[in-house]
Amino acid sequence: MSTTQTPQATTTPAAPRPHRPRPQVMSVTPAAAERVKALIEGRGKPTAGVRIGVRSKGCSGMSYTLEFADNQQPMDEIVDTQGVKLLIDPKASLFLIGTEMDYEEEKLKSGFVFRNPNEKGRCGCGESFHV
Repeated sequence: MSTTQTPQATTTPAAPRPHRPRPQVMSVTPAAAERVKALIEGRGKPTAGVRIGVRSKGCSGMSYTLEFADNQQPMDEIVDTQGVKLLIDPKASLFLIGTEMDYEEEKLKSGFVFRNPNEKGRCGCGESFHV
């Protein structure tokens, strides 16, 4: 009885693909960057940046949160642009992908505005949103 040997294929390991930089979770307008800088300077103590997140609130389900961050957490997503550092809460990053943060001043109100392509709707008062 004869046995047939099949030639073994030799494979060379594939070269690792170069990593391309990940896009930032959010973008920041110049007006928002200037306002964040002014808030941090006015705080009067060392600040790692401004932490942005979302929480359950309001009639539509979720709202944006901003607070001073004394330190950076290991899982924070970092947006470092225009001289400001935003620390994105890891639980919020999926909700914020593609969001633009702006600052608007009008006659009767002023504040940060989030233009989020993931939003499916907002409540009538504008305080909360849902995805």
